[in-house]
Amino acid sequence: MESISYKTQSANKATVQRGWVVVDADSQILGRLASQVARIIRGKHKASYTPHVDCGDRVIVINADKIRLTGKKWDNKQYIRHTGYPGGQRVATPKQLKAKSASLIVESAVRGMLPKNRLGRKLFKNLYVYNDGAHPHEAQNPKEVKF
Repeated sequence: MESISYKTQSANKATVQRGWVVVDADSQILGRLASQVARIIRGKHKASYTPHVDCGDRVIVINADKIRLTGKKWDNKQYIRHTGYPGGQRVATPKQLKAKSASLIVESAVRGMLPKNRLGRKLFKNLYVYNDGAHPHEAQNPKEVKF
């Protein structure tokens, strides 16, 4: 009898198949949407997923201004940042960020779900968030995904 040897295939830059995906954030809950988007950007939905390689798809999120937050998060949730100067801690609520740009809320949620290293910073560049329903990526023929 012959023994069969199986070899695990590890993806690399040359073998990765990348695509484009459109996600509509209209009336979606922020955290649930962000976790699914981060999963696609990371590439965990593919059989060829490799943890140390950027093997995910590029994700376009449209209608970011129609995102939902549950409970009293519009007023009570806080986004904290620091300017780098003494006494430079700044706090903003989702309501204040939405007034500036609703895409900042979605970007912050997805960034928090990606790895905190150089791969995570590279993966974050595969996210494109737009406040309305239009986007300039029609030439890439993105497929629409529903959650």
